[in-house]
Amino acid sequence: VQLVESGGGLVQPGGSLRLSCEASGFTFSTVGMNWYRQVPGQERERVAYISRSGGTTTYADSVKGRFTISRDNAKGTVYLQMNSLKPEDTAVYYCNIFGTNYWGQGTQVTVSS
Repeated sequence: VQLVESGGGLVQPGGSLRLSCEASGFTFSTVGMNWYRQVPGQERERVAYISRSGGTTTYADSVKGRFTISRDNAKGTVYLQMNSLKPEDTAVYYCNIFGTNYWGQGTQVTVSS
């Protein structure tokens, strides 16, 4: 199993980023997927979940209305579109297979002027 995140970077407040997580080594279309984030010294926080088909999504209150999770089962990829970014969104973002301890290496998102 391999999960590889990309798309992080430095962005100004109010800006947008799109994170990607490319999955391999398992049947992607049979699992739900999560995006988490973590700030040093704090617990990892789940920000979004998407079901196997993509028909169900859930979001943390802190990102609802600003972030959108989606997936392309043909490409084995899950995305996190992040709009109206705030400094408090600064964190390392990880993708995770729902219900498992499989994680990617993370991608840093920094929101700063």
